[in-house]
Amino acid sequence: MNGWILAATVDLGGGGAAALWGVATGPPARRLTAQNLTTSVVCPALLLLAQGYGRPAYVDLALLLALLGPVGTLVFARLLSDEPGRPSAWGLTWAAAGLGAAVVVVLCVAGGPGRSMVKLLLIGTLLIGGNVVASRALAGGFRGVRGG
Repeated sequence: MNGWILAATVDLGGGGAAALWGVATGPPARRLTAQNLTTSVVCPALLLLAQGYGRPAYVDLALLLALLGPVGTLVFARLLSDEPGRPSAWGLTWAAAGLGAAVVVVLCVAGGPGRSMVKLLLIGTLLIGGNVVASRALAGGFRGVRGG
């Protein structure tokens, strides 16, 4: 076991436990917030595992997850828009965004410049931007946007 795999294990252990607790308990809005957290935890873990095992296919999975995870959260947020009691999880949102940014920066430094760095930066942008937008949509939408 190398350091990359150990970091992925710690990421999945801590974030996975928090997400599992959120999905297993509480109202539907909090469960949806936990689902959004799951995307934000698994994606950096896939990037770390790709580096640890030397398998670039895991990076492609992380890219797909960073793209589709927030989209799924937004679809369910729209379906639950009439539910009372919207959760506010800005602490978790910024913690997950910080984790994603830290993992992407470390992997960019470890990998050096090239096509893989561009892919990592794209994944980081999608992951952080999607997480922030989805969390904002879950918390009540954006001001000035009709129906949102």
